[in-house]
Amino acid sequence: MIVGIGVDVVDIARFERALLRTPVLKDRLFAQSEQLKDGAPMPLRSLAGRFAAKEALIKALGDSTGVSWHDMCVVNNALGNPSFELHNSTRAIAKAQGITAIHLTMSHDAGIAIAYVVAERDVVAER
Repeated sequence: MIVGIGVDVVDIARFERALLRTPVLKDRLFAQSEQLKDGAPMPLRSLAGRFAAKEALIKALGDSTGVSWHDMCVVNNALGNPSFELHNSTRAIAKAQGITAIHLTMSHDAGIAIAYVVAERDVVAER
């Protein structure tokens, strides 16, 4: 059963200006593992997508209280499909809400990055 959805869009040029203006922002928003792809710096459009994903997850959870940027890491499987690794407070919040699955999709085009998140709870877990 779907318990939350979230969507977010990021203007990539605006995101880039924010990172140039405040260089420490990258480390505040992203774990080191999220900033690299095959040992090289992650492309800006991909970082913008990851930021949109985190914002969309907060919306799917319904509240940002207690959520930490580093406690929701965007990872990719062997096929390149994105998902979240939740840690610490964010994992606890999802568990408290009975969330058993989080689905993530991201895209970027024409200067915009978008992410969509669906949070689910097992129907069996509700009984």
